[in-house]
Amino acid sequence: MEFRIIKSPSKGTMDILMKRLGTGISNDLCYVDAIGLVQGRMIDMICAADIAEKAVGVTVADIKGSCPQNMIMIAIFGDTASVEAAILEIKCNLEKGKGIC
Repeated sequence: MEFRIIKSPSKGTMDILMKRLGTGISNDLCYVDAIGLVQGRMIDMICAADIAEKAVGVTVADIKGSCPQNMIMIAIFGDTASVEAAILEIKCNLEKGKGIC
């Protein structure tokens, strides 16, 4: 899995992500402090989303790629500390082989 955190995302970055968001996600996400991006296998992305939302107060959305039926990246929206904590929790649970959501 690959991880990136964008602090204080620019308007252009937010525009790109908002165009690729799945359904049922609010446009209120345009006003977040940070975005965590996690890319990997679909099974890992589903578990990562579950881990992130259970760990801290963040919103997780799948980011559509060129093949919308394949979720290969998620975005974690929230304040900087919460996004960092969510990424750390994902790394602790999935990268160390636990793999249990």
